[in-house]
Amino acid sequence: MAEKSDQEKTEKPTGKKLSKAREEGQVIKSQEVSTAFIFLGALGVFLFVGPWMFGQLADFSRGIFQNLGTLHLEGISARAFLLEVFQQIALVMTPLLVVVLIMGVAANLLQVGFLFTLKPFTPKISKFNPITGMKKFVSLKSLVELLKSLVKISFIGGISWLVLRGELDTIPSLIEMSVGQILTYIGTVSLKMLFYVGLGMIVLAAIDFSYQRWQHTKDLMMSKEEVKDEAKQSEGDPQIKSRIRRAQREMAMKRMMESVPDADVVITNPTTLAIAVKYDAKAMFAPQIVAKGAKLVAERIKNVARENDVTIVENKPLAQALFKSTEIGDFVPSDLYKAVAEVLAYVYKLKGMRK
Repeated sequence: MAEKSDQEKTEKPTGKKLSKAREEGQVIKSQEVSTAFIFLGALGVFLFVGPWMFGQLADFSRGIFQNLGTLHLEGISARAFLLEVFQQIALVMTPLLVVVLIMGVAANLLQVGFLFTLKPFTPKISKFNPITGMKKFVSLKSLVELLKSLVKISFIGGISWLVLRGELDTIPSLIEMSVGQILTYIGTVSLKMLFYVGLGMIVLAAIDFSYQRWQHTKDLMMSKEEVKDEAKQSEGDPQIKSRIRRAQREMAMKRMMESVPDADVVITNPTTLAIAVKYDAKAMFAPQIVAKGAKLVAERIKNVARENDVTIVENKPLAQALFKSTEIGDFVPSDLYKAVAEVLAYVYKLKGMRK
């Protein structure tokens, strides 16, 4: 039962797994957001630039019909005429195409940020497996996408119908209007309908983005065992790290013990603490702690000191103060100068030295 629990995807994806998924192109992305951006951008173009676009097309079409009798669509003339038509259409459509491109890029950057990867396009043998393909076709995810499409069509269709239903009383009066008035009315109603459809698409985009974020997290959920394995890979095997730390401690202990023979005195308390102090008046501005330890380490320091004829002095208060306030390599604190100086003076007197 415990093994089964470890294999259940109950843990949220870690930062490392999210980064790896992003590198592989697996990101939170809603197609509805892109569609809504592009739709609103196109609607803005028609709203602000539409009159100019339709005016350009109307003038061009009027010129063609007025000169139908003089057109000779043969050879070079035909090619020149078609080229002019394409140029005019391109000129009119340029604002729309530019805005659609900008809105599409903006929608993707807003959702994904800047990401370039070719991994989603890398061929995989599993993609050519018909059984796997059929499973995807009838999977819950595909059914959800189908349901979303039906809801989207129904939602947008309902908005369009509500807008048109509000105009039903006006439609009979179109008989009394001129062609220009009718076209203006149709354009106004169309823009109104598209505006409300755009608002509806914003709502759909927000809902779909939330769903895609939830689905993305669900797809990347991890088991407890996977989290443990990733932690081991990131931080290293605990046993290996323990051996490394032990080796580091042994090396540090060896270096410390090699410094004891150079000390001038080892101050003890006398049984559980030992602090080795060195002082060179020419190179140091204060005495320096070269080794220190408690219990077994203190015994080793005292043994090394005896073997190398380093004086051992018992001073319980000073030993405790130095042990608490200093680390190996530190200089003696100023408030302990006097006490350490007295000990060093005593040692120098014993050895008949003057410093």
